[in-house]
Amino acid sequence: MTSSKKPQTSIEELKGVGPETMKDLDRLGIFTWEDLLWHLPHRYENVAIRPVEELEHDAQATLAGTVQGPPTVKYYGAKKNRLSFRLFADEHLIQVVAFNRAFLKNKLQPETKVNVTGKWDRYRAQLTAQRIEFGDVDETRAYAPVYTITGKLTVRQLENWIKQVIRQDVFPEEALPVFLQKKYKLPTIAEALATLHQPENAQTLKNARRRVVYEEFLCFQLNIQAYKRTRRKNERAEPTKIDEASTRRFVQALPFALTDAQARSLREILADIQDGHKMNRLLQGDVGSGKTVVAACAMYAVVGAGKQAALMVPTEILASQHAESLAEFFHPYGLEVALLTGSTKTARRKEIHAGLESGEISMIVGTHALIQAAVPFHDLGLVITDEQHRFGVEQRRALREKGNPDALFMTATPIPRTLAITAYGEMDVSRIDEQPSGRKPVKTYWAKPDMLERIIAFVHKETSAGKQAYVICPLIEESEQLDVQNAIDIHAQLETLMPDNRIGLLHGRLREEEKEAAMDGFTGGDIDVLVATTVVEVGVNVANATIMIIYDADRFGLSQLHQLRGRVGRGDAQSYCILLSDPASETGKERMRIMTETTDGFVLAEKDLRLRGPGDLLGQKQSGMPEFRLADPVHDYRALDTARQDASALLDSEEFWQHPDYQTLRDDVQKTGAISGKKLD
Repeated sequence: MTSSKKPQTSIEELKGVGPETMKDLDRLGIFTWEDLLWHLPHRYENVAIRPVEELEHDAQATLAGTVQGPPTVKYYGAKKNRLSFRLFADEHLIQVVAFNRAFLKNKLQPETKVNVTGKWDRYRAQLTAQRIEFGDVDETRAYAPVYTITGKLTVRQLENWIKQVIRQDVFPEEALPVFLQKKYKLPTIAEALATLHQPENAQTLKNARRRVVYEEFLCFQLNIQAYKRTRRKNERAEPTKIDEASTRRFVQALPFALTDAQARSLREILADIQDGHKMNRLLQGDVGSGKTVVAACAMYAVVGAGKQAALMVPTEILASQHAESLAEFFHPYGLEVALLTGSTKTARRKEIHAGLESGEISMIVGTHALIQAAVPFHDLGLVITDEQHRFGVEQRRALREKGNPDALFMTATPIPRTLAITAYGEMDVSRIDEQPSGRKPVKTYWAKPDMLERIIAFVHKETSAGKQAYVICPLIEESEQLDVQNAIDIHAQLETLMPDNRIGLLHGRLREEEKEAAMDGFTGGDIDVLVATTVVEVGVNVANATIMIIYDADRFGLSQLHQLRGRVGRGDAQSYCILLSDPASETGKERMRIMTETTDGFVLAEKDLRLRGPGDLLGQKQSGMPEFRLADPVHDYRALDTARQDASALLDSEEFWQHPDYQTLRDDVQKTGAISGKKLD
């Protein structure tokens, strides 16, 4: 029946919703009938009823029948109990056991009809119940929804309220035009939501989910692409006039030829800089793929056009490394690269501020010290943020607001394409997906702790030949919470085991001068083995280091392990990565196996995404990942790509901006502020 109620009707108008349940519903974010419909099941239980003879041992099963005799309850411990009763089902007498369900005892009277879902024990003819339903339950259904609940709410209550809303035909407004529904054979939003709560079979459930996933991705892509177009339209600026001949000579004078991927990425960056719109580009590349060289070429081009360029990095060690490498590139051209970090002395800081304000300093590398209000710029033309995911959104924005510069964001964390489309959809993306020629893949081995003696002998052999090694530990000091190796103890242990080697120590709690001394000693060859925490994860570049040993490697994600492995293999010699680990979990063992099978960062990123999820891969706070109700960018990548293409076509069409069938989609885009309501030029 059709109801006079609207989707935004308050939840308190449903039968059975009182003041106490209102509090629990509020905690779930359910305030209206529409909120209730969008509180979708987080999983489904297969409750198809099959003959007892067909049930598999130790598998989930559902039986329907009547209670035989009175139930019994055995109490043990403070709040634990075991409820037992006999069920006559399918001409069999079955023993049912339910833990901590003593409150059901009075309802389980003889001859009461129940459906029980749980784990089947064929040998005991016993069902350990996970779900008990009373009354005449539809025995033809195959799936039962499982909802997130809180407080004193029950799944049965939620189901009853949802049924009330569905019976009254109160659903959200249809957003998809008829032609898209027909094109992809999608149900209406009303049909989809009703099915998601009350699925008839696997196929209808699949189609309902497909409908919601597509709509979520389409709305997201419309917003992202509209925002990108609006930003480009509103951020028009005087094009930066690059001296292409001078830039070409700079590139040709490099001590090595750019790879095709580097050259392609540089062309895309320079085109952005010159097109009269402010660049907002992500430069994505595997460890050692040469992002810094591309950044140097872009900085040279911008400075040659009379503007300033700034490179912001997350750590002082990385800032020093970048400043030194860029200085080598630019020294023949008489260009100075200034370095500004939290450790920069006051007198030097004042000199840098004055040089930036006057324009005398055209290139600067620094940490978050660059975004302080006191740091002025004369004409900032290009901002590059390295390892951009390590900075907050506000930090990145603060540097961009020091003028009206083009922005390039670099990351050495390979991001799967599906994740880039969602997390960085508002950016243009350049990808360096090949390594410089002549690089030897790092040989990776998984070793158990009892092999340490052999590993030490191998390290001694390499260092005796003039090579160097990293030893990475998860913690700085011993922790009572985690049984993992720590840098201070390992440093002391290696000094005993390797008395002929010079062992250094580097971690985040050292004073800056101590960090610099350790890094300078390793870079200069005065330290053979550097014991460190993940402070060396990015940026550190010592071509003579050929061994990377990672203690308790299963504690790291694949992407982080790959970053650490990328610290070796940067010279001509064969390099090695040894994962020292004895993982207890299957996930930990799988990480070790994957690391030994491939050195391709993009392959690893895809696998890491599946093992850990996008939030963990990118960092929950900085990931930029939207929250979808059902859509999953990893597993639903085909739907994501289809929605991306459809969104682009819709925004380009006159029909989208004028036809009433698209009003709901237009309203959604305008509501987010992505557009002002007019067709984008």
